[in-house]
Parts: sequence; structure tokens; C-alpha cells
Amino acid sequence: MAWFRRRKEPSRGSGRPADRADFEHLAEFARSRRGVEGFIEPKTTVTETTLLLVAHDGEWTRRRVDSPEGARRFAHQLAMPIYDIRLMGYPQRMRDYNERQKRRPAS
Repeated sequence: MAWFRRRKEPSRGSGRPADRADFEHLAEFARSRRGVEGFIEPKTTVTETTLLLVAHDGEWTRRRVDSPEGARRFAHQLAMPIYDIRLMGYPQRMRDYNERQKRRPAS
């Protein structure tokens, strides 16, 4: 019996890494909407580093990225402003968009 044997915990924040499809999704979102800005969300115990893109009307998407530096390189390639979410917080237009979506009648 192994009463005191330590159970191996699954590593947190080690989900699948960012892949080409993630970057393609982000690029398509940025190209198909106006006023898109990027926000880097840091790695947590639950999620990897992510890049949140928010359009002018508050519509948003997020995908995994390899690192904050990778997110910055991606944003600079698309000539998109990029911010650190810890410094800026979530934009009000994103919160307003989420609220509008909640109030929208289900189809």
C-alpha cells in the first residue's frame, strides 16, 4: 500500500500549444474587422498565454500564443496596436458587446 506516495498532479496550464490554425484565426479576425486591437493575457495556472483581439464594436476572439513576445511580433506584422491586459484591463467596448449578446433574443 502506498498511503504516503505522492500522486502526480497533471500539470496545469500545459494544454495544447499554439499552432498555425490559432494564428490564422487571429489574422482572419483582424483582417475582416475594423479597429482591431490586441491584448496579451498572461499565462495562468489554468491557461497558456493568449492573445485577445477586440474590434471597434467590441466583438472579440482569443487564441493561444507561444509567448508575449510572439503575440507582439504577430501584432506588429499586422500593424495592430497591442497592450498588456494587466496594465490596461479589458476594454469597455468588449464588456458592452458581451452585455448586448446576453440580452439578444435566442434564435
